[in-house]
Amino acid sequence: MAAKFEGGAYLSSFVDAVLENLSSILEEDDSSFERNNLLARLEKCLYDVRPVLDDAELKQFTDKKVNKWLVDLHDTLYIADDLLDELSTKAGIDATQKGPGNSSSWSRLVDSYIEDTGDLERIVARLDSVVARKYYLRLKEGAKVDMSWRIPSASLVVSSDIFGRDKDKEEVIKLLLNDTYHAESPVTVIPIWGMGGIGKTTLAQLVYSDAKVVAKFDTRAWVCVAENFDPVGLTRTILQKISHASFNTDDFDSLQTRLKEALTGKTFLVVLDDLWHDHKDTWEHILKHFQHGNHGSKILLTTRSEKVASVVTTTELHYQLSLLSGEDCLLVFLKQAHLSIDSISPTLEKVGKDIVKKCDGLPLAAQGLGGLLRGNSDAKSWNLILKSEIWEFFYDMIKIVPALRISYYYLPTCLKRCFVYCALFSKDYEFDKGELVLLWMAENFLQPVGKKTPEEVGDEYFDELVARSFFQPADSTKENIFMLHDLMHDLAMIFAVEFYSRLKSMRKLMR
Repeated sequence: MAAKFEGGAYLSSFVDAVLENLSSILEEDDSSFERNNLLARLEKCLYDVRPVLDDAELKQFTDKKVNKWLVDLHDTLYIADDLLDELSTKAGIDATQKGPGNSSSWSRLVDSYIEDTGDLERIVARLDSVVARKYYLRLKEGAKVDMSWRIPSASLVVSSDIFGRDKDKEEVIKLLLNDTYHAESPVTVIPIWGMGGIGKTTLAQLVYSDAKVVAKFDTRAWVCVAENFDPVGLTRTILQKISHASFNTDDFDSLQTRLKEALTGKTFLVVLDDLWHDHKDTWEHILKHFQHGNHGSKILLTTRSEKVASVVTTTELHYQLSLLSGEDCLLVFLKQAHLSIDSISPTLEKVGKDIVKKCDGLPLAAQGLGGLLRGNSDAKSWNLILKSEIWEFFYDMIKIVPALRISYYYLPTCLKRCFVYCALFSKDYEFDKGELVLLWMAENFLQPVGKKTPEEVGDEYFDELVARSFFQPADSTKENIFMLHDLMHDLAMIFAVEFYSRLKSMRKLMR
């Protein structure tokens, strides 16, 4: 039995597991109309609810009715799964006792539950009722993450607002000015990668506007890609930025030809900000457009995924952006609070340092917390922030939750449940890679593919979560020991909130 986590992503995989369990019964060759009717209704419920779970996941934090619906669905599914597990166990025992050739165990057991207990009929009716509520909640199939809160990035940035990135800036500028990394190709792709909120876009803005960079390139273009990775639209946008003209055509061949003409004979810099997709064939197809510029042309892109960085780069060049120091985080925090280190008392400085420890080197978090205290130098208000749970303030007041939720949303379902499982760990808990993989195996999160063992699948899942910055090394001297950034732990807690709140309640009752 899997740990009971709330949320559309986990429920999606759970629905799939229940369907797989149900298939063992449906494969029985039997003509009992009543049984087949009930099982068919159960199967239909599961197939009907599966496509809307992504939409429910996105809406559960802003719509209490959707959140309640997920809780009810969650509970009903577990009752159904428990019943199927019980039937499976009893059928196995019955078949063992009666010897080989006994193929009717499932049929008899299901019939007995229909005739003697009525449990199956009640469960199907309850699930039917819960699933039907999706229409009243206006849940949609194939929903996409809501990006309306995000302002598309632009190339402009105020340098005086940036702290702790001078060394990073100089390193990336060196990469942009050096033309010897990839002599056989006219264009070099340089990815900057790191976790959400770490400052990738800000760093790209700094180097894009640097005088040495501006002087090197004949033409530059800044494109915010985000989740809309449409080759036609991306090509059109780059072409419009470079040629300063409008193109309304959707003819990909025509756009490619015009882009070739616009880049031929020029040394260009194109920034692709916030790239998510790691489809190598699509990327290589797009990269062909850029082979007609002069040698020394560059594509600089930002991404949260090391896998994306590996797919798109034309060299071994990856620039992984590190977390800010505590001192730099404090400067970011004070800047957003419209204060300076010289204008606050020693008492406030101490509280401020304790507050930014919550940020753990993430500038987005420091900005958000500083924004909560803008123009406020009252020690009581600062201590309130310090002593309160960070997410009580973040949910409606700053953008960290949706910023990190996007990283979570783009995880494959199999990785989502593995990540949310880590909410069971306390903050700053250091876990061993091999031990966590074994825990995932015990929860049946790892399904062998082809000839791969569950351990091999678990290793791949773990490495993917590291590459996407969900896990980070606990210490460079400790091999295979990892931990969650505090904000990633908070993110996991958001999606495990039902389980966590129940666990806390049980602890209170036990005291």
